[in-house]
Amino acid sequence: QVQLVESGGGLVQPGGSLRLSCAASGSILSVNDMGWYRQAPGKERELVAACTSGGTTNYADSIKGRFTISRDNAKNTVYLQMNSLKPEDTAVYYCNANVKTGSFVRWSVQDYWGKGTLVTVSS
Repeated sequence: QVQLVESGGGLVQPGGSLRLSCAASGSILSVNDMGWYRQAPGKERELVAACTSGGTTNYADSIKGRFTISRDNAKNTVYLQMNSLKPEDTAVYYCNANVKTGSFVRWSVQDYWGKGTLVTVSS
């Protein structure tokens, strides 16, 4: 079993900053892509940012230049630094990780999700 635990959400004023963290734990052989998604009320879940194990990143156009994704492979942890936050960034933010589990002779790969952390941007 693999668990993803997010932290760092909360209430922030427009223009403020927050840093989200997500740690993967469990019977992990390796972690491939890790990323952050968000879902605002009444909207579909969307990709915010993703990072490969090699450090290649991908960002949604709506947050480019404001958010930065990074990861610590030794800790199986991914971070999302969010600056210049706007009210439209308000959403539940979910961590996602593509994880290889099992043994080196018998393994499987699947996506796992965290339970989400609420980010509210409001004055």
